[in-house]
Amino acid sequence: MASNLVSINDIERAHDAIAAKVVRTPTVQSAYLTQQLGVPVWLKLEHRQTTGSFKLRGATNALSQLSEAEKRRGVVAASTGNHGRALAYAARLEGMRAVICMSRLVPQNKVDEIRRLGAEIHIVGKSQDDAQEEVERLVLQDGLVMVPPFDNAHVIAGQGTLGLEMAEDVPNIHTVFVPLSGGGLASGVACAIKSKQPNAKVIGVSMQNGAAMHASLKAGRPVLVEESASLADSLGGGIGLDNRFTFAMARDLLDDVILLTEPEIAAGMRHAYQHEREVIEGAAAVGIGALLSGKVRADGPIIVILSGRNVDMNQHKSVICADQSSGRAEQCPA
Repeated sequence: MASNLVSINDIERAHDAIAAKVVRTPTVQSAYLTQQLGVPVWLKLEHRQTTGSFKLRGATNALSQLSEAEKRRGVVAASTGNHGRALAYAARLEGMRAVICMSRLVPQNKVDEIRRLGAEIHIVGKSQDDAQEEVERLVLQDGLVMVPPFDNAHVIAGQGTLGLEMAEDVPNIHTVFVPLSGGGLASGVACAIKSKQPNAKVIGVSMQNGAAMHASLKAGRPVLVEESASLADSLGGGIGLDNRFTFAMARDLLDDVILLTEPEIAAGMRHAYQHEREVIEGAAAVGIGALLSGKVRADGPIIVILSGRNVDMNQHKSVICADQSSGRAEQCPA
């Protein structure tokens, strides 16, 4: 078993390290989903985090572990957007240099925000693997310290603080739905939840096209997948063939993985806006999408993590306005 690669003690220490620098986001009950499913459904509103996603937790904890000499060297990371934004923000608070490497698949709104936060940006290739090659080049050339977006013990522990908060907020959790990409969030949350409430289930949710962790779990080892455009762009990218932490933790701790079609992801985004009055990106909507799709048995209490809000608003408007299930136009946001 590799579930002890990051422990509940690591997560509790991360909680203490980052408490003053991140928001303790609310966990609220969804009246609509509770009524529709007949069991209590709670939403963890992590999209209200300072940088618009859960990634600030892991980035802040990782920087807290650096020596003064490492801080002077600066940090570098590959990102599909949200990790880069979080690392840029956390590095600016520390007065550090930050370089973020991204592929051409990263939406422009995320690139622009990272630039606004003062980070240097390198756009390389058409995949997260291409971006990671640039990271490794900069580590060798400039001596920068690499802060991985997910496969890092301190990053995982930071993300796991979400699980501590949910376990405190909702007793007797039956199921947690967590967006699944590289596995940093899912691993950390599953470790925390199962340590505090051992009977709870944790289900990872991703998109059908290019779900690297799902493909790797199915193969029994990390594998490469072809990346493609998706509403859930933040869930894109590989997990790394030399994955050290998240593959084993996801294998040991997740109870299931569910894959969604693009219309099912869009349905989750529309529901969040129309019924919860929350604007979230596609990756954050997959938990709601899974419940609405009927692909999973709805036993409660349920917690759904809304992981980020950093969506291109033109994309969001097109999703809200086009009801793909009925063909009718919906009221669009201003």
